[in-house]
Amino acid sequence: MNRRPLLSNAVINLTRSVEVVDERGRVSEIAIPAERPLTVYVDKRELVTLMTLGGAPEALTLGYLRNQRLVRSLDDIASVQVDWDVDAVVVTTRGGIDDIEARTAKRVVTTGCGQGSMFGGLMDEVDAIVLDPAARLRQSVLYRIVDTIRTQNSVYKQAGSVHGCALFTAEGDMLYFVEDVGRHNAVDAIAGRMWLDDVRGDDKIFYTTGRLTSEMVIKGGQMGIPFLLSRSGTTQMGHQVADRLNMALLARCTGKHFLLLTAKDRIVFEPEYVDRPVRVA
Repeated sequence: MNRRPLLSNAVINLTRSVEVVDERGRVSEIAIPAERPLTVYVDKRELVTLMTLGGAPEALTLGYLRNQRLVRSLDDIASVQVDWDVDAVVVTTRGGIDDIEARTAKRVVTTGCGQGSMFGGLMDEVDAIVLDPAARLRQSVLYRIVDTIRTQNSVYKQAGSVHGCALFTAEGDMLYFVEDVGRHNAVDAIAGRMWLDDVRGDDKIFYTTGRLTSEMVIKGGQMGIPFLLSRSGTTQMGHQVADRLNMALLARCTGKHFLLLTAKDRIVFEPEYVDRPVRVA
């Protein structure tokens, strides 16, 4: 049983009102996402500054440390404390991080919005990832997920300019929904919540509004998730890594349309659902 770290419960406004003038000279106010920096300190050592919406900073920090493979177990973390007065989060571990200087020296800047970064060596771990070979996704469940996202109340609908990520069960029930200024932040926050709640990814389905890049595919693999869905597309390296993992990538998921790119045996096609209205429970 994991020892849950002591977490702050930092709350901050996710949008701000700004004055705008339209093409007719009319003045009004609109909401925009409140992007802000969050500097991560681990055992008093400054590690990285993440640009974030700030909706789930503790989970974001945990997911970042997990997906960068800097912390292997939740047991290793004593506390995660966010202070928005100084735009910082302080992580205290129970025994330190071995060779942290060497492990964080090599960094790859990714295509993630807001200049996502991955510490070097993660590609070396791809071959060690084994996804559940029996996991399957039914076409009717895929349609339910897309419709759930379409009707989800979100910052994007209010203010735009953010990415959303969600985790679903094999039956299409939504477990988590996170929005942030970059999709890499949103996926890290969901990884952190899965860690805290001891949720496995073996039969789960991950949805993102952003591109399915190599970074997204690797993180999905690290979380043990065999299905990645996007309303956008994929990159060549994202496709290559997913094919290597036998992970199903589904792009352009809107309405009843989708493009299955890899692991084609993982999808159970149900042609009778193509023209049938989807009802979200």
